Amino acid sequence: MNFREQLNQIIGSFGKGNWNEMQYLLKSLKHHEIATLLESAPPKARHFIWELLDNETESRVLHHLNEEVRAEFLESMNTEELVAAAGEMDTDHFADILQQLPDAITHQVLASMDAADRARVEEVLSYPEDSAGGLMNTDAITVRPRHLLELVLRYLRRQTDLPEMTDGLIVVNSRDEYIGVLALSKLLTTDQSVTVREVMNTEIEAIPVDLPDSEVARIFAEQDLVSAAVVDKQGKLVGRITIDDVVDVILEDADENILARVGLDLDEDTFAPIGKSTWRRAVWLGLNLVTAFMAAAVINIFEETIVKVVALAILMPVVASMGGIAGTQTLTLVIRGLALGHISRANILWLLNREFVVALLNGLFWASVVAVGVSLIFSDVTLGYVIAIAMVTNIVIAALTGSLLPSILIKMDIDPALAGGVILTTITDIAGFFVFLGLATWFYA
Repeated sequence: MNFREQLNQIIGSFGKGNWNEMQYLLKSLKHHEIATLLESAPPKARHFIWELLDNETESRVLHHLNEEVRAEFLESMNTEELVAAAGEMDTDHFADILQQLPDAITHQVLASMDAADRARVEEVLSYPEDSAGGLMNTDAITVRPRHLLELVLRYLRRQTDLPEMTDGLIVVNSRDEYIGVLALSKLLTTDQSVTVREVMNTEIEAIPVDLPDSEVARIFAEQDLVSAAVVDKQGKLVGRITIDDVVDVILEDADENILARVGLDLDEDTFAPIGKSTWRRAVWLGLNLVTAFMAAAVINIFEETIVKVVALAILMPVVASMGGIAGTQTLTLVIRGLALGHISRANILWLLNREFVVALLNGLFWASVVAVGVSLIFSDVTLGYVIAIAMVTNIVIAALTGSLLPSILIKMDIDPALAGGVILTTITDIAGFFVFLGLATWFYA
């Protein structure tokens, strides 16, 4: 039985009251699968399933849940349970959970932890969640460059366990300043009588603690890293970031870009209460309604022309749609380029010129096709000229807007993935209607 079948069976068992069967099936699931199950279950089933889990499983499942669903369960947990959860998860994951709690409860939980654990969590909490410091763990194993490999190996063999994703040991000096990395493969395959200094890799750069998480993800992707050291402004080691956390960032950014375009939050609960979901979507629908009235106001200006040439009302969506699609293509390309660090002041003009030429060529081609079709269908060559000129104009405007809009929004501290689509659609609709109906008014006057 695959996971999806198990998921359906567990949710189905709740409806039939088969509690023993549910508990048996839950024991066969991994922690991330239980998290998926909880997010997939309606509210009543979700809370009943949570009650069937033991404390250790609850702690391990928590960090796999999205923030909104996790918040539901955190409300029911006391300080002792939260402290116990800290022992079952990485420091960065526990710090993420504490950031969701009220300050008073966070202070209570921290005060109940032992000094060493509290210090590690407080260090991660001191950095923004979307920075390298917010992603890092403080579990790095360090060695000195003067140590013999034989000594390093003996030290590792005395450890009961190594931190997850340990592909190398971080080399630091006596002031804990980052120097380089000793790969485990080098440690195991090199003569044990040589020193760390002789085989360590000093070309791998450490990641600044205040670097945005999107930049961290880009560095990991470009350099194929499994883990990386994190340093403060003085170059001192403060922790390390592992690939599993970077993958989470990449997935979250991808989900955020998709959901933001329709006004949904990254942590939107699929089974959130009706009132909460209604309010969230109502705000976005209201914003779109305002933009729709703006486009309608432009159409209203040319009411007499539309009455005179009824075909204009039929063809208006064609002009607006072509502009919208062309603009969205460019907007998506530019947002991706900015996220990957491909676009800068040095090449933005070249990109703008390229998008202008591409839009012009596409506009001329499709405008010609549409113009011929409109002229034949409506037996009106003038109407064909009007829609052709309007289409070319709107497609070019859309492409230029899609090229420039992300950079402008970023300078205004607005996420282009969230606001770009709405603004672009408004511009292409208004420009398309105005040019099309304005030309028709001029030609048919």
